Amino acid sequence: MEESGGWSWEENKLFELALAIVDETTPERWTVVAGMIGGKSAEEVEKHYKILLDDLQSIESGEMDHTLEVKLYVDAECNQSMFWTDENQKLLVGLKIK
Repeated sequence: MEESGGWSWEENKLFELALAIVDETTPERWTVVAGMIGGKSAEEVEKHYKILLDDLQSIESGEMDHTLEVKLYVDAECNQSMFWTDENQKLLVGLKIK
């Protein structure tokens, strides 16, 4: 099931994992992150990241009431498996980070 903007739950989880692994100083960072997600271009990944930063800034500045969003996110997360899978392990093993 895809969410708004064409990013599925799984793609967002891979995006989060990739951001945690790929350093900001990595050359071609967005290309590397896009490759880890699959099906997204470097431009789409960079745009998704900028939207995430904008959302965080809005929450931190008080412009956005994040209490409802957090509750919805937690409710959605509770319905999903939170276990490390063989696919996650294969993804990490296949990375060639310098």
